[in-house]
Amino acid sequence: MTPDNCRSFGRIGVLAGGPSSEREISLRSGKAVHKALIEEGCQAIFLDIRDDIRDLIRAKRLDVAFIALHGRFGEDGTVQGILEEARIPYTGSGPAASRAALDKIASKDIFIASGIPTPRHTVFERGQDNLAEGREVRFPIVVKPQFEGSSIGLSIVKDKSQLEDAFGKAFKYGEKALLEEHIDGRELTVGILDDKPLPVIEIVTRENVYDYTAKYNDPYTKYVVPAPIEKDIYERAQELGRRAHTALGCRSFSRVDMIMGEDGGIFVLEVNTIPGMTERSLLPKAAGVAGLSFNRLCMRMVEGVRR
Repeated sequence: MTPDNCRSFGRIGVLAGGPSSEREISLRSGKAVHKALIEEGCQAIFLDIRDDIRDLIRAKRLDVAFIALHGRFGEDGTVQGILEEARIPYTGSGPAASRAALDKIASKDIFIASGIPTPRHTVFERGQDNLAEGREVRFPIVVKPQFEGSSIGLSIVKDKSQLEDAFGKAFKYGEKALLEEHIDGRELTVGILDDKPLPVIEIVTRENVYDYTAKYNDPYTKYVVPAPIEKDIYERAQELGRRAHTALGCRSFSRVDMIMGEDGGIFVLEVNTIPGMTERSLLPKAAGVAGLSFNRLCMRMVEGVRR
């Protein structure tokens, strides 16, 4: 895209920060996107979202919003609704798809209804007395909050004695927790761009758990792209990524996390509607292998507003 075409979008506000537990990661994503758009000749401004976004976007007279807000407020449909009220076009999925994707319980229901394989699970609410309900999924299990991203509040529980601590961790972020079957296998992720799958990435961690530390702090976490898996499994992963994106009603781009069991079976874990856009982030890595630079990826995401 030439600078003249880029400027045809008008003032692009890069919305970052926000009130969620992923604020710092969001700021890093937003700064990287802002830099890319400026380098491409866009009239882009960086907005650190804190309190009254309505006054801020009105004062800045935005023509387009690039949403780099991770977690609640940015990925739960709130900011999308505000932008629609203000009639400002924005990148990514709409309010309903955003809410469904961030809500791990709702998205599970949609996957099951759509015939998309996903690990078995049960829901546990704060105040429930019978911890034995956790036995509906055999140990080890994964305990995670209903909402939140970046593996915040997630625990791998090896036996019942660890459940109480895991629930305490998850309930810091809401009233419900998801207890999910732990599948011992290989972590895969499929980025979606223009509603089509990008190359599959395999994530290799030291502890075989892709948690917050492994994502953002551990230098030993490795990302192998394209993933070294058999061709039919590779294509199945891409197809499941596309189907999960579509089932939730996502638009333009997302990132679909999944795990491949020892027998080659693939299970979708969740869909991220605002993928990370940092130097360690997965969507840019997949786009790079597909021939898109980081700057060009950002522009494709902006261009998606008009599709």
